[in-house]
Amino acid sequence: MKRFAVTAILFLSCFWFSFSQEPYFSTEEMPDLIKSLPAPPAKGSPAFKYDVKRYKWGKEQRKDAERAEQARRDAVWSYEALLAELSVPFGLNISEQVTPRIWKLLVNSLLTTDQMRVAPKAYYHRTRPFVYFGEKPFLEDDAQFSGEGSYPSGHTMRSWTAAQILAEINPAAAEALFTRAWECGESRVISGAHWQSDVDVTRLGASIGYTRLQTSAAFQAQMEDAREEFRLLAAASGQQGREHFVSLTEAVPDAILEIRYFSTYNFIGERIDGYLAPVALMTRIAADSLKAVSDDVIKQGYRLKIFDAYRPQRAVDHFVRWAADVADTLMRQVFYPNVDKSRLFELEFIMEKSGHTRGSTVDLTLLDIATGKELDMGGPFDWFGEESHPDYTGITPEQYANRMILREAMLRHGFKPLDSEWWHFTLANEPFPDTYFNFPVSL
Repeated sequence: MKRFAVTAILFLSCFWFSFSQEPYFSTEEMPDLIKSLPAPPAKGSPAFKYDVKRYKWGKEQRKDAERAEQARRDAVWSYEALLAELSVPFGLNISEQVTPRIWKLLVNSLLTTDQMRVAPKAYYHRTRPFVYFGEKPFLEDDAQFSGEGSYPSGHTMRSWTAAQILAEINPAAAEALFTRAWECGESRVISGAHWQSDVDVTRLGASIGYTRLQTSAAFQAQMEDAREEFRLLAAASGQQGREHFVSLTEAVPDAILEIRYFSTYNFIGERIDGYLAPVALMTRIAADSLKAVSDDVIKQGYRLKIFDAYRPQRAVDHFVRWAADVADTLMRQVFYPNVDKSRLFELEFIMEKSGHTRGSTVDLTLLDIATGKELDMGGPFDWFGEESHPDYTGITPEQYANRMILREAMLRHGFKPLDSEWWHFTLANEPFPDTYFNFPVSL
């Protein structure tokens, strides 16, 4: 009986969301894009010549099989297809069944903003690129749009609007969402269905429409419902806390990344659980402090090279499982030739909790800008042994001096060292000293 009741509730929930979709505003209540946006470029104008140049660029992009396939997917005119693509950067599968509140918000919003493209398409009735050049459409599905104006782009309107909504629900995914939505627009140039200026102006049009959505009380209420649904699902899937982190590629653009745990070149010899992309994440405050370190060492002729930053608990658990399997010594000669693996816990080379998991710890070294090579620190990253201690005396004066250049720069900008690893530093004023996060390392 209980199972039947749960099933019935889920069915009724899906039924209700399926049949309660309606725009927030009528067409007349939405901004008039004929008045809001500039007219398409005139033939022969510099802007139109650029459109022609970009059309030729798009044809070249079709030679890349992977990019051409992406353009095919981006051309599918359905909410399901678009949201399946945006689910990847969003971090959760978006569907009417899995995320009914998010789905409802998106569909009602897109139903509202979709109306905005109709009038300018009819008013300008701009000829599509493949029709203008008398060519067969690259994608068969685009043939149906031959007689429809190209300005603005309906596909771009949908993708950019959806990205804005999803970024408001999950701000931590904003960068990845807008990157993918941008690609959706470029796909329409690649397919030859739209001019570049069609796509560019539509992103502005979508932003105008999104501003209007913000004035709807129904939209605001459903946005709050969607955020709550995301919080619950993110917590259940291990995504909780991601909004407090930033990518070091953006925050510290001069740093070089070599994320060892995404690769197989590490002390285990395989990619570590929770590393879904070769990126480095840190809390915002820690990333800001690391940017100051980067600026500091650049003045001295060096760049930061990062091996690891935020590390999810699932990765630490992977380390623990590996350490317990004393027979697995695949990478022993590279990282721990002088250590009995059965003593890794005793010697605290492996622990059940890591400062990295709190999000404000980083493993790094220095690279000489002039030579392009790492400074000689007298021992490699992740070496299990006393040689890794910052104050180890069995190294040369030059190697010790190199360690001190890194250490002093980190100390100047609020980081504290670890007495057993020369490469390991934690922000002294870390924002989450008692929280161990578990969301994966991803874009």
